[in-house]
Amino acid sequence: MLSRRLVLSLPLAFVAAGSAYTLMQPAQAGQTLDAETAFQRAQAGNLLLIDIRQPDEWADTGSPEGAQRLDLRSPDFLDRLSELAEGDTDRPIALICATGGRSARTARALTAAGFTNVLDVSEGMLGSSAGPGWLARGLPTVTN
Repeated sequence: MLSRRLVLSLPLAFVAAGSAYTLMQPAQAGQTLDAETAFQRAQAGNLLLIDIRQPDEWADTGSPEGAQRLDLRSPDFLDRLSELAEGDTDRPIALICATGGRSARTARALTAAGFTNVLDVSEGMLGSSAGPGWLARGLPTVTN
């Protein structure tokens, strides 16, 4: 089983190896999707949508309808993610955070750790240069 420390330290290993430029790049083509598409795919059941923000953020805005809440800081993050994916490292998983920064970094780290189909909802909940965001698009949220 992959450790949370391993996944979170992967970006640091790349920087130490002199590849900081790679880490500053957005997720590779084919690894991002907009909030509307994430919602549609999660509703259709062909995408596991994970809200990786913190509990106070969930309380402030709610979470995307159909998303699982999994705090990125949780010590058992990888174990819980593996459980949600039913042990299938090829299962399509989309990560969403506030503005796409944490989700992009985590998607790259999970891909480097062996997950093969991790997508970044790059506009996040609040919007970013990638798009208006889940909330501004008027997509449904849940508060509990």
